Amino acid sequence: MEISVIGSSQAKLGASDLASREVGLCNLKNNLRVLNDRVSFGQNIRWKNAEVRFTLKALQTEPVQEEKKSSLSGIRSKTVDGVRLFVGLPLDAVSYDCNSINHARAIAAGLKALKLLGVEGVELPIWWGIVEKDAMGQYDWSGYIAIAEMVQKVGLKLHVSLCFHGSKKPNIPLPKWVSQIGESQPSIFFTDRSGQPYKECLSLAVDNLPVLDGKTPVQVYHSFCESFKSLFSPFMGSTITSISMGLGPDGELRYPSHHQLPSKTHQGAGEFQCYDRNMLSLLKQHAEASGNPLWGLGGPHDAPTYYQSPFSNGFFNDGGSWESTYGDFFLSWYSNQLVAHGDCLLSLASSTFGDSGVTIYGKIPLMHSWYGTRSHPSELTAGFYNTAHRDGYEPFAQMFAKNSCKMILPGMDLLDAKQPKENHSSPELLLSQIMASCKKHEVKVSGQSSSESGVPGGFEQIKKNLSGDNILDLFTYHRMGASFFSPEHFPLFTEFVRSLKQPELHSDDLPTEEEEGAESAVMSHESSVSMQAA
Repeated sequence: MEISVIGSSQAKLGASDLASREVGLCNLKNNLRVLNDRVSFGQNIRWKNAEVRFTLKALQTEPVQEEKKSSLSGIRSKTVDGVRLFVGLPLDAVSYDCNSINHARAIAAGLKALKLLGVEGVELPIWWGIVEKDAMGQYDWSGYIAIAEMVQKVGLKLHVSLCFHGSKKPNIPLPKWVSQIGESQPSIFFTDRSGQPYKECLSLAVDNLPVLDGKTPVQVYHSFCESFKSLFSPFMGSTITSISMGLGPDGELRYPSHHQLPSKTHQGAGEFQCYDRNMLSLLKQHAEASGNPLWGLGGPHDAPTYYQSPFSNGFFNDGGSWESTYGDFFLSWYSNQLVAHGDCLLSLASSTFGDSGVTIYGKIPLMHSWYGTRSHPSELTAGFYNTAHRDGYEPFAQMFAKNSCKMILPGMDLLDAKQPKENHSSPELLLSQIMASCKKHEVKVSGQSSSESGVPGGFEQIKKNLSGDNILDLFTYHRMGASFFSPEHFPLFTEFVRSLKQPELHSDDLPTEEEEGAESAVMSHESSVSMQAA
């Protein structure tokens, strides 16, 4: 790795200068200074196999004195309506064996770039399948601690996402010992009508069943959280300011209803995920208690499959089963199970981290396809009983409020006009509805974008959502990677950040005459910083 400062003075550092725990965070000669509020990024950007190259050019500026704690903390900024800006780190930031950091030098350079821009912090996904990979109660946090140290060193904040699910991209499965249990007990996973299990997370029906070597999943999650709290206590409340509790597939509070959809252009409604043995047992009990035991034999028989149009069968049609007494029985039960699951895990997170000086978050999805229809099929299969007749997000907002947690909403960059017309999609109206429920119950909302490469009109839509009459307190842009740092995208992101931030110079930020002279020797308005990891 080589890092050079190009200008009236130059310094080069080789790979030997990198401390193993700091993973590429080198101090440039005389320290790199933030000189202005205008930072532009050149077009030489690439990220492939842990390689990154980009150029930062300091334009016409006034110098700002660095603070002692960080060489990059000279800018003090305010944001639109007080919204704090974060950027997600790569999903595979830590290696599968947890002994090293993937893209280490690129991440280190990226952190410095984000700090220069005035971004407040980064979001770090921490995977159950990596930390507790081989055996229950055996944790390896080393790679994640190293990243926390990197973030602390550069002076950024850290939002941690505890991921109790697996991911195919990148390939991060559930812990090996959990998957082995699932081989002999497939009922620990969600299952669809055809009997296919979803092996990327556990069924919510086993939350309090001793299916994991005599322990319940909730007990295992609690031990994981306690271990995290203990090991990361030096960072809690200072570097680590917030924690997201994983609640289901992709960390979201939902059923994995859409995981087998064949295409994004013609999206079906998904399938109800209530056919594992434990979900069926809960449904049977509920049906018997309601006096309709035959309703507890399975999910709706007239619902379409993943590959069919939502309206190819009778359930979601106008006047279909969703509007019947049976439909209300099933959809209420299905959604209530999801609310209870979220309540259980957010309560666990709040009780565990309540005295740690951090804010607790949970994420719900934005199932915006078919929102323009009366039955809202995609929301129903995902567990949100939201139709033309009722507000399905009120119970979730109430549950978040009960646990004093904030809600993460994705898709803040999506526009109705850019959605396929055949899907009757409306991300804007759905966001508005959910945020209205949150505002009613005084639940703060954190936003996320949907794509690391950006979507047409996305930045303007994000600013619209951040600057309106809303209750947003934090926004996370997803996420570092090849597309994020591409020449087509990163300069646009830079302009987006600059449009949100309004830097203010304070009297104690202004340099002395001696410091100003030293600054100009290090970097003038024509100077640039070039970082390349090879």
